[in-house]
Amino acid sequence: MGKKMLFIFNPKAGKGKIKTNLLDIVDIFSGHDYEIIIRATQAPKDAYQKAKEYADSVDLIVCSGGDGTLDEVVTGIMEAESQVPIGYIPAGSTNDFANSLFMPKNMVKAAEMIMEEELYHCDIGRFNQQTFAYVAAFGLFTDVSYETDQDLKNVLGHVAYVLEGVKRLFDIKSYHMKVTSDEIEIEDDFIVGMVTNSRSVGGFKNLTGKNVDMNDGLFEVTLIVNPKNPLELQEIITALVMAEDNTDLVHSFKTKKLLIEAEEEVPWTLDGEFGGDHRSVEIENRHKALNLYLKSIRE
Repeated sequence: MGKKMLFIFNPKAGKGKIKTNLLDIVDIFSGHDYEIIIRATQAPKDAYQKAKEYADSVDLIVCSGGDGTLDEVVTGIMEAESQVPIGYIPAGSTNDFANSLFMPKNMVKAAEMIMEEELYHCDIGRFNQQTFAYVAAFGLFTDVSYETDQDLKNVLGHVAYVLEGVKRLFDIKSYHMKVTSDEIEIEDDFIVGMVTNSRSVGGFKNLTGKNVDMNDGLFEVTLIVNPKNPLELQEIITALVMAEDNTDLVHSFKTKKLLIEAEEEVPWTLDGEFGGDHRSVEIENRHKALNLYLKSIRE
């Protein structure tokens, strides 16, 4: 008997990039003795429903689309409590997750890479009852932050850029929160917070893209305190631009689990998609919970 695969793709991702490569990709999978069930997503949550439905009846789920499609598939598999491996063929306009793991940009090459069937066990996040692949965030810039490269340095550089613009207005929405983890307990007013599983390493000190560790069981957390005056705002911007942790106004630490309690409902985004309004959020690293076929192309 051959193996079974569910291949889900978003036909609209990256201006329909999949269409020019679809037959080649299917040909590669068929050449490796896979019987393929193909589903093109028609609406939001389609990928999630299909992944959940097929998780236990196929040997592999491959998805192609942007990070939103990936997020749906990962969530579906987690909810089905399945160990089924996934393959990802990035086709969106921004593919932060794929870039962090140095996946091939070429779709056909990505399909060939998946067929090498090398397993990488990737951490993912649990956010209350939801799942996220690489970032949960709130505050100032959550609508635009993921359009930049996912490397935290670039994202925070973008925050600095946004804050520069805000300087003149100096009226930034902040949330009073208590943040608790094994490592730290802070209560303050925050304008931005992000919990990432990405190639940022160790907060600000020596942010490098070299030690990719998306399976160390830890998240990087960055919280930016609401500046009380223009001097403090400048201090935050400088810290972000210089990528140096030399201010008490930016908290940066690693943890496997944290609780964030706010005095009001706070809107969150998970992997760039709206994650709902929450007053209390528990975020936990699910260590190596995602079975991903990945052969990193980075030498």
